[in-house]
Amino acid sequence: MRRPGGTDAGLALMALIWGANFTVIKAVLEQLEPLALNALRFPLAALALGLLLRLRGPLPWPRAEDRWRIVWLGVVGNVLYQLLFIFGIDWTLAGNAALLLATTPVWTLVLSTAVLGERYGAGVWAGVCATLVGMVLVVAGGPDALDFSSARVRGDVLMVGASLVWSIYTVGAQDLTRRYGSLAVTTWTLRVGAAGLVALGAVPLARRGVAHLDAAAWGGVAYAGVLAIAVAYALWYRGVEHIGSSRTAVYSNAVPVVALAVAWVWLGERPTPLQVVGAAVIVGGVAWARTGRARRERAPAAGPGAAAD
Repeated sequence: MRRPGGTDAGLALMALIWGANFTVIKAVLEQLEPLALNALRFPLAALALGLLLRLRGPLPWPRAEDRWRIVWLGVVGNVLYQLLFIFGIDWTLAGNAALLLATTPVWTLVLSTAVLGERYGAGVWAGVCATLVGMVLVVAGGPDALDFSSARVRGDVLMVGASLVWSIYTVGAQDLTRRYGSLAVTTWTLRVGAAGLVALGAVPLARRGVAHLDAAAWGGVAYAGVLAIAVAYALWYRGVEHIGSSRTAVYSNAVPVVALAVAWVWLGERPTPLQVVGAAVIVGGVAWARTGRARRERAPAAGPGAAAD
């Protein structure tokens, strides 16, 4: 089947947007508190995604019996996840954050097996094990790996927690995505999450205000909200529609590589040799696990895997 023009280019752009987003957020956090940043970027994301969806037609409403599930998923997949993500990236390196978050598909496989009874072959589990080894190498490769009072190590732990939480959201929403479609569920839960994140960020945002923000910070807020969430999600789902979720997911394997390169150039985050090895093992392990999973795939994921939210 011939691919529609621009699909691959759009997915390559998506990987670049997500990869650079870790560094963009890290830079904006120099001027904004983590909760204040979320309170600004998520309303922008919800508004932009809503406008993009209007081009596709009206968004359906969930059935009455599913609405509390949507609220619960919005709290878990956006509020709780974003708390872990934003404080994690504030404390650790942008490159570490990208690599540890890239393990989300592996945790999703583990949870799908434990909760949904799905079964995968030995190749998938080899990829899972390789990814876990890569995580250890990334964390242990840092200069303060054994210092658990270190902010970087705490940030690494929070990023692993964020990856686990997004996996819980993905598995918990699988039946809803089959019923309504991935984009609809993502949009509903994003709106719930935006309301919660604005409430949590209202006090720190009011305390300092926004008058001190320069043009670069405002650009970073817009990038992290409009491009990294709304536009990138739209590109992801366009890829799912045209070439399938498994082939689309391959592009997200490039995200941590882009993130490491951008963080190195922009922030001077030079990885150690052990971390470079860990990065290669993570990317290879995730790709390996995903290749095996494609043979048993039942439905598209509930979201793009939290690649760089």
